[in-house]
Amino acid sequence: MSALFSQDDHRYMARALKLAHRGLYTTDPNPRVGCVIVRDEQVVGEGFHVRAGEPHAEVHALAAAGERAQGATAYVTLEPCSHTGRTGPCAVALKEAKVSRVVIAMQDPNPQVSGRGIRLLEDAGIKVAIGLLESEARALNPGFIARMTLQRPFVRLKMAMSLDGRTAMGSGESQWITGPEARTQVQRLRARSSAILSGVESIIMDDSRLTLRSEQLQLANTDDVLHRQPLRVILDTRLRLPLAAACLREPGRTLVITTPAHSAEKRARLTQAGAEVHVLPAGHDGRVDLALMLHWLADNEQVNELLVETGATLAGAMLDAALVDELQLFVAPTLLGGEARPLFALPGLSRMADQRRLTIHDMRAVGRDWRIIASPQPTSATSDTRVP
Repeated sequence: MSALFSQDDHRYMARALKLAHRGLYTTDPNPRVGCVIVRDEQVVGEGFHVRAGEPHAEVHALAAAGERAQGATAYVTLEPCSHTGRTGPCAVALKEAKVSRVVIAMQDPNPQVSGRGIRLLEDAGIKVAIGLLESEARALNPGFIARMTLQRPFVRLKMAMSLDGRTAMGSGESQWITGPEARTQVQRLRARSSAILSGVESIIMDDSRLTLRSEQLQLANTDDVLHRQPLRVILDTRLRLPLAAACLREPGRTLVITTPAHSAEKRARLTQAGAEVHVLPAGHDGRVDLALMLHWLADNEQVNELLVETGATLAGAMLDAALVDELQLFVAPTLLGGEARPLFALPGLSRMADQRRLTIHDMRAVGRDWRIIASPQPTSATSDTRVP
């Protein structure tokens, strides 16, 4: 335990982190933040950020504390903001409330504002301590951190497979490999994501809706979660998305990203069918440049966490380009056979030295299935651009 922080400090920050987690599905594109205000060893106020445009965690906690905030300690999971956006700066609110100490789990990852809130507090004579339970605070906001530091989303690749590593029969039939408990977990991954990415081939094969479904979410605050459908993003180099695709008729937005080599008439038909079509330069293979696409989504759509639900080709291309931060693999206790479709298309792996190793972070049963959470290990051919 750091000499800077007492056992009580840890307890109150843990409470702030628990509060922040309550915004897991609703704060996008803002970070998830919790705040606890303590005076004379008593919690006098607490709060969390619920959704963008509404008061931040510190504002809720200060409102609950009222005059009892004077001389108190505030525990905040992320550096209080110092700028005015849709809401006022929280560092100023803490200063005006005359708290005596602020304990911060992690600094704001935005390089343009990082440290400003801390300096504002210190200049007001408020004691500031930083770094308590930082790794837990970072784990709450991998997408916000990625967007601020790497200028791209945190990329989470979800795949469902049989025990022999197959995702569908040779015909393309795939529903359902995994059971209802696994599908509930996938819905929750969708709910926490800013956007869901798929390739057009997967849409043509499955006619996927790529939406949140209340009957599968199984959350206490389902109504709050369903107010925002994640952005649907479909990579479609040759504009083959059917005009009658189910995803074009669902609530929310469907963004089709393609390359310049198509007529305006083709794009106009898709637009009329309900899609938003955006053109990006092609990569060396003639397809959409994946790294550029991620940067565009971060800059133009404020995408923090991107959930990739797709087939072997796009999944393999994302891995090959070192653009995957986390894999969530749902493994069903079944065998589909050698003629079924593989999990990843990774051409060029001819030697054991070429294999792509993973680091497994968690493995547990989900109903009758197993869920593996892993991250790719960097290879000598690619730089490690994953979120630390």
